[in-house]
Amino acid sequence: MKTATLHTLGCKLNYSETSYIAKELRTAGVEIKPYGEKADIFILNTCTVTENADRECRQIIRSVLRKNPETFIVVTGCYAQLQPEEISRIEGVDLILGNNEKFRVIDYLKQFDIKSISCLGKIPGAKIIVSDVNSTQTIDEAFTSDIDSRTRAFLKIQDGCDYNCSFCTIPLARGKSRSIPLENILDNVRKILDAGYQEIVLTGVNTGDYKINNFRFFDLLYHLDKLGVPRIRISSIEPNLLTDEIIELVKDSKSFCKHFHIPLQSGDPFILKLMRRRYNLSLFRELIFKLNDQIENVGIGVDVIVGFPGETEDRFQNTLNFLTELNISYLHVFTYSERKNTIAINLDGSVDVAVRKKRNQILQRLSDKKRYEFYLSNLGKVYDVLFESEKKGYYYGFTSNYIKVRLKSRDLLTNNIKPVLLEQITGEKTVDGSLI
Repeated sequence: MKTATLHTLGCKLNYSETSYIAKELRTAGVEIKPYGEKADIFILNTCTVTENADRECRQIIRSVLRKNPETFIVVTGCYAQLQPEEISRIEGVDLILGNNEKFRVIDYLKQFDIKSISCLGKIPGAKIIVSDVNSTQTIDEAFTSDIDSRTRAFLKIQDGCDYNCSFCTIPLARGKSRSIPLENILDNVRKILDAGYQEIVLTGVNTGDYKINNFRFFDLLYHLDKLGVPRIRISSIEPNLLTDEIIELVKDSKSFCKHFHIPLQSGDPFILKLMRRRYNLSLFRELIFKLNDQIENVGIGVDVIVGFPGETEDRFQNTLNFLTELNISYLHVFTYSERKNTIAINLDGSVDVAVRKKRNQILQRLSDKKRYEFYLSNLGKVYDVLFESEKKGYYYGFTSNYIKVRLKSRDLLTNNIKPVLLEQITGEKTVDGSLI
C-alpha cells in the first residue's frame, strides 16, 4: 500500500479541500499518515494571499525531503495555479496541479505508477498541469472527512469570486463565483453528522455570495437550520451580504453560532475606495451596531489590512480610530504585500515595510485589548463549550460566540458540548471555566 501525507496553507476552504483529497486517496487504497511522518507521497495545498508563499513552500518541501529524499512531491492550490513556473524551480517538486486539477490527483498519480510496489521516486523536473480556472463553470465539492481528528468540520458551499478588490488575486486563482446545489450540501451535512462532528463551519471564497438561480445564502441557512445540527458557524461574510434576515435567523436559531467574522480592510474612506470594496464606513458601522443590538453577547471578528498604497499616517490613524470605537471582539490583521497582476501593485504611495510592520503591531495590541474587554464582559455567564483538544490536563474549546475556554476535568471531554461557567481570564487569551 502506498502512503501519503498532506499539509495545508491558508484558509478554511483549503482545509476542507485537503481533507477531501485525503479521503479520495484513502478510497484509492493510499494510507494517510500524519504530516511530518515518512511517506511515499507528499501533497502541499497552497495559498496565495501573502508574499511569503514561495518561501514557506520551499521551507516545507525542504523539510519533507530531508526526512525522506525519495518522497514524491505534489504542489497544488492557489499558489500553484498562479505561479506554477515559479514553483517548478523549487528543487524536489515533481508534480504541480492547478485548482481545476487538484481533485483528480489520483488520476495524475497513476501516470507515475502509484500502484507499483517500489517507491515512486523522483522524476527529472516538475510536470505542470494547470488550466484556466475560468474555463469551467463546474465546482468540486469538499468537506472534512472522518479521517480527521478535528471536532469542527469545514464544509465547502461556494468557490470563486466576482468581486474585483484591487489587492486580491483570489479571483485569478479560483475563477468566477459558483455554488454547490442545496441537495448536495444537505447530503454532505448528513455525512459529517454521521462521522460524529459537533460543529460545521460553512466555507467558501465569498461565502455570503452563495447563489443558484433565485436561491440565495439566506435560503441555504434556512434549510440548514432545520437539520438539527448541534452547531453551524459561518466562516466569514462580506458586510454588504450580511442582511437583516440573516441576522434575525442567527438570533433565533439553536444551531447557528452567535459569531460573525466580517472583513473591513480599512477604516479610511479614501483607502477603502482604492481597495474597491463594495460598502462604505457608514454601512459597516451601522452593521456592527445592529449585531450588538439584536444578538446578546455576539462575537464579532474583523479583518483589516495595514500598509496599503496611499495609507499615510493620517489615514492609518483614521482606521485605528474607527476600529477603536467599534464594539467588536478581535481583529485579524494582515500586512499588505504586493501581488502580481493586481490593480494595487501599480498604485502610488507605497508604504515602507518597516512602517507596515509597526502598524500591524499597533492593531495587534488593539485586538488584544478588544478581546480582553469582550472576555471580561462575559465572565460569570454560562455557555455551552465544544471541547476540541486536551493538553497537560486541560481541555480546550470554544463557546458559540468564539471565546476560547479551558478547564481541568477527569472526564473525557473532547468532541463534547458541555455547559461551562466562565470564571477568569488567563494569560493565554483564554478563559478558565468550570463545568456546571
